[in-house]
Amino acid sequence: MRNLTNVLVTGGAGFIGCNFIRMLLTQQVDFKGRIINLDALTYAGNCASLCDIFEKFNGGRYFFKKGDICDKPFVCKIFEKYDIDTVVHFAAESHVDRSILAPDIFIKTNVNGTFTLLETARNFWKKQDGSFSNCNLFHHVSTDEVYGSLGAFGYFTEKTAYAPRSTYSASKAAGDHLVMAYNNTYGLPATLSNCSNNYGPYQLTKNFVPLMILNMLKSKPLPVYGDGKNIRDWLYVKDHTNAIWTILQKGKTGEKYNIGGENEIENIMLLEVLIETISKKTNICIKKLKNLITFVKDRPGHDRRYAIDCSKIKKELAWEPKTKFKDGISETVEWYLHNKIWIENRLNENYKNCIAENC
Repeated sequence: MRNLTNVLVTGGAGFIGCNFIRMLLTQQVDFKGRIINLDALTYAGNCASLCDIFEKFNGGRYFFKKGDICDKPFVCKIFEKYDIDTVVHFAAESHVDRSILAPDIFIKTNVNGTFTLLETARNFWKKQDGSFSNCNLFHHVSTDEVYGSLGAFGYFTEKTAYAPRSTYSASKAAGDHLVMAYNNTYGLPATLSNCSNNYGPYQLTKNFVPLMILNMLKSKPLPVYGDGKNIRDWLYVKDHTNAIWTILQKGKTGEKYNIGGENEIENIMLLEVLIETISKKTNICIKKLKNLITFVKDRPGHDRRYAIDCSKIKKELAWEPKTKFKDGISETVEWYLHNKIWIENRLNENYKNCIAENC
């Protein structure tokens, strides 16, 4: 078991990052250290996701730093000031549609940003003899999209060859290769995880699940790409953060782990589940909701099917997804129904003050 003391979480104001921070500081996990949250607060970062964390832990076990992971002097200053021993790297540009329109920012953040973090960690952690302590770890959070598209059968394993088909997945693949290269070339203690599609509380409202929930509540069209038969494996975000915690504690340096929810479903069928759940919880007529479904032109390079084989992490680290799909969807819908303040992005005044904080 690793003893994590000063953990740098990049992209901690984003969807998965904020759930990870909440887990470490508020749930029953054996973590007694400090979290330094580095986030540029782009469109994907929402300070409101951690208002209560800031109020309870700021200055003691939680520190927020607004900045760019590509800014090497700024990143170095954080490593030095907080004596960082662990990096959990969530920060990324992560929407395929945006990568088609603006590929340059994806290369900057996902490739150059990852490189900056790796170089900083290598220089800060390296001993005089060139070795590294067992207490240090760089964990890189990636996606199953680096593997490309599956046919009707088969699963992505850790040995599946990379075949990215969008600027987003190509930039994430480049980051993955850099992490593994730093481990092989310099001996930097690093682990890597590739996850399937996440859903749950605090997800950006442009993503499929929250977008459909909110559009149903507002009687807006429910846009579905192509024929709606693209298949994804859906992973509840709390299961994902538990998997990352398991890797941080027990994962073998230099290894990669696939994290899946074991919930393969077509997009149109997922929408049917969301419609049924919303109807039960709000008494909105199912027929009315189904009439909102609108099929739209498919996006370029839209992968047909992703499916994760997560047997390695189950066998070697004794992790497995615990949330049944319909239970996770139910909890997610409940969260969006009762968190209008977060959806409207209203920030707590005290938390606003921390945004301007510098190292």
